[in-house]
Amino acid sequence: MPALEPTGLTGRVRWLGRVPDRDAALASESLPRLRLAFAGPEGENHGGLTRPSCSRVLGLYERGTPIRNARQLSILSQEELEAVAAAMGLDALDPAWLGATMVVEGLPDFSHLPPASRLQFRGRGGPTVAVDMQNRPCVLPGPVIEAARPGFGTRFKRAAEGRRGVVGSVEREGVVDVGDAVALHVPDQRAWQGAGGGAAVAPGQP
Repeated sequence: MPALEPTGLTGRVRWLGRVPDRDAALASESLPRLRLAFAGPEGENHGGLTRPSCSRVLGLYERGTPIRNARQLSILSQEELEAVAAAMGLDALDPAWLGATMVVEGLPDFSHLPPASRLQFRGRGGPTVAVDMQNRPCVLPGPVIEAARPGFGTRFKRAAEGRRGVVGSVEREGVVDVGDAVALHVPDQRAWQGAGGGAAVAPGQP
């Protein structure tokens, strides 16, 4: 029996990009097509099968420990991107300023997808991304935004709280084009209740 349930929700790829050299610049370059390999999007500096551990997992490892790279892609929601821009007082936010890999539309509450959800492009058997977890806002996009829209860079982190999208890794290789359909599959399990039963209810649960 399948452990991942199709939600019946289908979104659309609105934007694709990659960060060729994050030491030189955080901003992505926009692309019409992205080739996904097991090591991540081709030409993406955040790719690779492994990565050095960072502050997000300091409770598990010393900083810089080699770990499996579950953060090969940064995926944003078009609807949430528009909400963040509005909260900042901007007419729009360019996903390139945020170092994004992909923007999708049509999938609700996107930043809160359950970990281990799957985003599958081009139908059954197509290229697939496994969601690791919600991405957290940070200050790094601030200077990029500030350079493009002076006076707004410091507003990003607060405005993006809970709307920063998700990170994930490539489970099935293939090519994704702007305009491709994306289907959402979620794990077939209830929300964890081991911490006093206060965990959030999983999608589809009463």
